[in-house]
Amino acid sequence: MISKKTFPFPLGPLFLLVAIFYLSFVARIIFAPLLPVVERDLSLGHGQAGSLFFFVAAGYGAGLLGSGFVSSLLSHRGTITLSIMMVGAALFIISGSASLNGIHGGLFLIGLFAGFYLPSGLATLTNMTSREHWGKAMAIHELAPNLAFVTAPFLSEALLKLFSWRQSLATLGICSILMGVLFLFLGWGGREKGELPRLKAVNEVVMNPPFWVMTTMFTVSIGSSLGVYTMMPLFLVSEMGMDRGWANTLIGLSRTFGIVVLFISGFIADRFGPKQALTLFLTTTAIFTLLLGLIQGAVTTPVWIFLQAASTACLFPVGFTLLSLIFPTHLRSIALSLVILVGFLLGGGVIPSAIGHWAEAFSFSSGFFLLGVFFMGMLPLFLRVATRLNLSE
Repeated sequence: MISKKTFPFPLGPLFLLVAIFYLSFVARIIFAPLLPVVERDLSLGHGQAGSLFFFVAAGYGAGLLGSGFVSSLLSHRGTITLSIMMVGAALFIISGSASLNGIHGGLFLIGLFAGFYLPSGLATLTNMTSREHWGKAMAIHELAPNLAFVTAPFLSEALLKLFSWRQSLATLGICSILMGVLFLFLGWGGREKGELPRLKAVNEVVMNPPFWVMTTMFTVSIGSSLGVYTMMPLFLVSEMGMDRGWANTLIGLSRTFGIVVLFISGFIADRFGPKQALTLFLTTTAIFTLLLGLIQGAVTTPVWIFLQAASTACLFPVGFTLLSLIFPTHLRSIALSLVILVGFLLGGGVIPSAIGHWAEAFSFSSGFFLLGVFFMGMLPLFLRVATRLNLSE
């Protein structure tokens, strides 16, 4: 095992956390590349299809709220193990469900148990890493969702060649359960128990002005990344007329660019500070989301997809770094849970549903354009509040 004396953080345990985070994230987004097939099989409209992700978001919010209770009983290590194994079980529930309500319930459970992971995962990560290297460690940890964004479209296409979409979900469920067993025997760190949520601590976090700044930022980050991603296959297939296989290939390839830029983002955050880095990444995210809806074509649309994916990937590690700097250790898990709770409900639940319903009435293109305008409108507000609170360091 590599120690901190030879490396700023232990790579083996870190990459095991990345693997667990990856499978947990794939379980939450796999319906996006499967959506054209699921929509046709279940006879859903765009609005109903987009609303599927609201149930994941609602469950995720509940999981984040309950994560402190679970980790205070099981320790962070036990919580991580429970999280990934029960995500696998929830995938089995969906694969065998004969009704839309049953699928909704399974999606809620995926979100619920996936929500247990992040506070415990980040607590384990920050405890095993020196503070001056948090930016780099966070960037490596953020490989998980970005790899999930890249591989989920290819994974779905590969599984659909062998199985039905239901059997594909069951296969992912088996992999998730096996990863939980692996972590149980080979995982490292996370022996500490989590902080039991206290009303006084929650009030202390909520009354802190930076909390609302970060909540807004994570709503934009999650909405621009997950919210846009989940609706992209339907946009490319139904509005741009692309073949489903090519659309998923394009979406997957676009996220590889985000992984490359992700490493650079960690160094930018450590070198120039989180405020300056976040300002840069938010501006580019807003511009490329706006252009995705405004200017379309066989060449321009793929370009915007690639650039938009790269800019959104950079928002998260710097956002998590800023959260870790703003809140002290005893409030960090609670602050993270509350920020991600609101951000995921709005960015990962409301935004995909709204885009789907808007597309039924108007078009996906105009929906992306308005979303980019909204993101751009948040920038002056963030800069004003961040400057007043001196969040430049």
